[in-house]
Amino acid sequence: MDWMALARRVLDGHALTRDESLAILRAPDDEMPALVAAAHMLRHAHFGKSVKVNFLVNIKSGICPEDCHYCSQSRLSKAPIDKYSLLGGSDIIDAARRGHKFGARRVCMVASGRGPSDADVRHIGDAVREVRAELPETEICACLGLLNEQQASDLRAAGVDAYNHNLNTSERHYGEICSTHEYQDRVRTVEIAKDAGLSPCTGALFGMGETDDDIADVALALRATGVDSLPVNFLIPIQGTPLGGRWDLTPARCLKILCLMRMTSPKAELRIAGGREHHLRSLQPLGLLVANSIFIGDYLTAKGQRPEDDIAMIRDLGFEVLGAEGLASAGEPPAGDGVALKSREERLGPVAG
Repeated sequence: MDWMALARRVLDGHALTRDESLAILRAPDDEMPALVAAAHMLRHAHFGKSVKVNFLVNIKSGICPEDCHYCSQSRLSKAPIDKYSLLGGSDIIDAARRGHKFGARRVCMVASGRGPSDADVRHIGDAVREVRAELPETEICACLGLLNEQQASDLRAAGVDAYNHNLNTSERHYGEICSTHEYQDRVRTVEIAKDAGLSPCTGALFGMGETDDDIADVALALRATGVDSLPVNFLIPIQGTPLGGRWDLTPARCLKILCLMRMTSPKAELRIAGGREHHLRSLQPLGLLVANSIFIGDYLTAKGQRPEDDIAMIRDLGFEVLGAEGLASAGEPPAGDGVALKSREERLGPVAG
């Protein structure tokens, strides 16, 4: 297939078909450079050289009654994670400051659980107002689980910009990864958030045994939501979870998924989220030729790449951190005598006596 011609049709308003979606996922690996170049053309047309940096704050960890098989915080998980109730406002502000220092202009507040209580929403609303007062240019995204209409309205009134609630996988596959709520519960929450004026942030998680058909279906479902922000997560198989030890993805597979998401939702802020370090590995820079947004720092319960390394990667690509163009330099060549050379012992091993 002529990938650039397809991308030009998408740029002109063509909606990718299901067959075209499957063709992207099944493209030979030797066509990867051409496919990435086509997706990059769309990325550049809508976002130029900018990269939006996001920082995640886990404001409530563990203690979740849901049985999501991928999650280290679910009731099924035996992973040795930290467990705590809602953080106080000062802790949330401190975390927002840390992200802001590295150029994060979007803070994502995430709480484990099926959904928030009304008291939780009031508590989070107070923290949001404090962050807004200190960092007024920062976007705030909340991810609190299933919402009702009043809670969504209250979050918007408090100053929350966006609401994250991922579809995660196709409707067909959903029962394989969770039984305590349904796929349609997630769709309904996204619609409730949109109706309240919250920007829809919804994506998916890959590497859970889904088929090409499942990936194509969730990509088209995400397009149908009119998603503004589309996070793409790759499974971090944490030991102690039902999916622990599952390593199904390759860097090429991840790149094809990113290209599909760009082609199906070309105007969406496409974010490479959890698991990029583990699955894209040395091809992370190619991912940013397709996506225009990343998380920096750590994830909910797993370590991420050093923020300094992410900022250096962005700049090495010739890209700019959106809203933080004056950010202090990171990842520059070392000062002084430059590169340190290995000693003879480091090069050749210990010298025999």
